[in-house]
Amino acid sequence: VDAVLAVGGSGGSSIAARAVRDLPIGLPKLIVSTMAAGDVAPYVGAKDVTMMYSVADIAGVNRVTRRVLGNAAAAAAGMAKAYAEARAAPSVDERPVVAASMFGVTTPAVDAARERLEELGYEVLVFHATGAGGRAMEGLVESGLLAGVLDLTTTELADDLVGGVLSAGPERLTAAGRHGVPQVVAPGALDMVNFGPRETVPERFAGRNLYVHNPTVTLMRTTPEEMAELGRRVAAKLADATGPTVLFVPLGGVSALDAPGMQFHDPAADEACFAELEGAVETERVDVNINDPVFGRAMADRLHQMISGGSQ
Repeated sequence: VDAVLAVGGSGGSSIAARAVRDLPIGLPKLIVSTMAAGDVAPYVGAKDVTMMYSVADIAGVNRVTRRVLGNAAAAAAGMAKAYAEARAAPSVDERPVVAASMFGVTTPAVDAARERLEELGYEVLVFHATGAGGRAMEGLVESGLLAGVLDLTTTELADDLVGGVLSAGPERLTAAGRHGVPQVVAPGALDMVNFGPRETVPERFAGRNLYVHNPTVTLMRTTPEEMAELGRRVAAKLADATGPTVLFVPLGGVSALDAPGMQFHDPAADEACFAELEGAVETERVDVNINDPVFGRAMADRLHQMISGGSQ
């Protein structure tokens, strides 16, 4: 099989999506659906599923559906041809693969870590910590492809705790530990919970420290109590890990907004988290903000040491 093409309404799309999500990442998956103009997250999940809106209902072939379905068939055929050719070609990149989690407010840290890992001979896959990104990274760990995980941005846990829109679910930060994959972890962007436009923030949070990141994203600072609970949750997940695990703690702040002079800078809240993290696993406390290049490089070097058989 070099591609899968499915056509359906809400029921057919749901059945097709459930099937194609079990297929390997990279194998083309295209669903033509009457539901594709709305929220497609339930269909796509954390896999590379392509959705195409049918425009008209799929109740026969007419001048509209004939063109739409023809385009879908051509797209699937083109993807199938490219997939078959790529699969037949010899692999040109045999570097070990590392996954890293990133957010806009932790980008400099991940960039520094990625550059260092590439210098050391790794291919680095960066996942945007948007809920779907975290689930995709956890799924890739399950596939057995990864040599290690640099989980610098665990912010999705804050959304899961408080009720933000970017939760990756309760299984976040468990796959590497469950499968014994070497991992270095940091509390990156645990200072924030994500919502949509300012007017969509639940009324119960009206008095909280809110930051309008852009017209479609509003961030809310986590409280000391929430940070402490996040610390407990991270510690419990890491303590259950069956493979080498090291926690890195940035004493100067966990995001770009959690730095001196920035709106989310709150050392007391951070320390509430850090105190709960103590003792779960080996911990490196680094006296810089998370985005200092020193921090990202230190995480990269430690992960390389773990993967290559150095001290754990």
